[in-house]
Amino acid sequence: MREVKNSTLLFLGLLFCAPLFGLAQNTTSINISGEVLIPLTLTMKDLSSYKALTYTAKDKDGKEHEYKGVALVEVLEKAGVTLGGKLRGENLTKVVLVQAADGYEAVYSLPELDPEFTSNTVLLVAEKDGAPLATGEGPFRLVVPQDKKQARWVREIRSIKVVFVKN
Repeated sequence: MREVKNSTLLFLGLLFCAPLFGLAQNTTSINISGEVLIPLTLTMKDLSSYKALTYTAKDKDGKEHEYKGVALVEVLEKAGVTLGGKLRGENLTKVVLVQAADGYEAVYSLPELDPEFTSNTVLLVAEKDGAPLATGEGPFRLVVPQDKKQARWVREIRSIKVVFVKN
């Protein structure tokens, strides 16, 4: 009888926790929205369809790490963001707002992401040293090699939104 009670309690516990596991799975995607033609929800699997790039950088303790991901501009292109020859006039007032799980935000202008304007590349990464990003850092983050400080290397990205800057 005691085994039945324990089994029942275990079953009920799992039943009530199932929605929480679903919530955790939803955080393994990024929403791309705003001034885009095609709003996207990207998963780890989706990122594997892009050209992979790597970058080696030191952390705040001086230890080197190799990050692997994709050029953020490729993701924006897939969402239909105005780039390249069409990036002029009022479209130059659009910015990319990157939001993290804890509310941290960073902004990038479209020209600083567009290869027709810059030779710099901002990476959307999902791996560090050959493994998925750790909890508290991933599942997605930005790596911005040209920035002297890592303040815009947003961790735990949940959304990327393209918006017009308003006065």
